[in-house]
Amino acid sequence: MQTLTVDLFLSVDGWAKGADSPGFFGYFGPDLDAWITTELAQPQLVVLGRRTYEALAGLPAQARGHRMDELDKVVFSSTLQAATWPNTRICREDLVGEVGRLKRDGDIPLRTMGSLSLARQLCDAGLVDRLRLMTFPLLAGPSGREPAFAGMASADLELVNHRALDGRILLAEYRPTGRDIPRA
Repeated sequence: MQTLTVDLFLSVDGWAKGADSPGFFGYFGPDLDAWITTELAQPQLVVLGRRTYEALAGLPAQARGHRMDELDKVVFSSTLQAATWPNTRICREDLVGEVGRLKRDGDIPLRTMGSLSLARQLCDAGLVDRLRLMTFPLLAGPSGREPAFAGMASADLELVNHRALDGRILLAEYRPTGRDIPRA
């Protein structure tokens, strides 16, 4: 059985992006760059939604790096007509069923990058093995767009790893426990 890791980048107040925020909320640095390079070097099948696919595939090749072109990617979309990014296939199948099959029958780990709708559905379905949150040191406030956890079911998480990148970005890795959250 393969693992599924969900990576989300967010502000301290839980937004996945701001109305006018640059990439990485403007906090790109050498540790973050090294983390991205190390993570991309690992064998993985990248699972994306249409909007994230279009955003990443639309970047100039030098901005996204050749490794992203090399990785196999599956885009879940009912509207995308063609995938122009190398090593990308479109999947119109049921997300939960297909990701469950890929975890069960696949030969490499799966990973999402952003794709909030997919991340929410996969978390709610109990398919996520690791939830990695990259928290950037800002409050997006009124400019916040796309609340990262809106509509997501409750879940108890166990902290399995954490570290600071560039002295300001917090990377926290959690494992869903499958237990109910504490209640009063």
